[in-house]
Amino acid sequence: MAEILVVDDEIGIRELLSEILGDEGHTVLLADSATQARRIRDGNALDLVLLDIWMPDTDGVTLLKEWAAAGKLTMPVIMMSGHATIDTAVEATRIGALDFLEKPIALQKLLKAVEQGLVRGRAGLARTINAAPAAAQAQSAQSPVAAPAVAASPVVSPAPSSPEGPAPAAGTGATVAVRDLPIDMPLREARDAFERAYFEHHLAREHGSMTRVAEKTGLERTHLYRKLKQLGIDLSRGAYRKG
Repeated sequence: MAEILVVDDEIGIRELLSEILGDEGHTVLLADSATQARRIRDGNALDLVLLDIWMPDTDGVTLLKEWAAAGKLTMPVIMMSGHATIDTAVEATRIGALDFLEKPIALQKLLKAVEQGLVRGRAGLARTINAAPAAAQAQSAQSPVAAPAVAASPVVSPAPSSPEGPAPAAGTGATVAVRDLPIDMPLREARDAFERAYFEHHLAREHGSMTRVAEKTGLERTHLYRKLKQLGIDLSRGAYRKG
């Protein structure tokens, strides 16, 4: 999952985006001003920034220019505004912004923009990492001193671990023993107990990503939220999120 900074002077927008992105399993950092955004940017390895344009101290476009000039625009930035003009959006894109979202932001549009931003960011990081060995090889080729050969270490395959417990049933990922099922209680309570354990398992496995849990369980997101609330599973404190 990713570390995302949300910069907006409206507390309602910050809280809403934090909840949505947190439910997707991301770690969300919040800033209510450009001053706070600068401090968080310098102290964290950010994967993405959602940046509001109109802020009281320094507007988002000016902050974007500042980061670009200082070589700090190392992460994708998505601009947000409810009042920006086309010229402002074009200028932000020219400076280096990846996308522009108009408020109020639709959920699916937000998630799609964030996903595309993270993909773009990972691709840029991969190019940077791959460029380093190529540069090192080029420098080594120009050097008259050959590097000493290094003997390859033998590869030892790990011994297969002995199976524990019953083998998984065909077509499933796990086997549940009857003794582990809540059968000594009324049917409704037993069903709720099983469903609670079932959803908690998938939430933990997917680090709280509601999109992936919905895919795994075959439920539409709205239905999934309703079911978790009905079962008393609390997502407000981000217990299933990364970190």
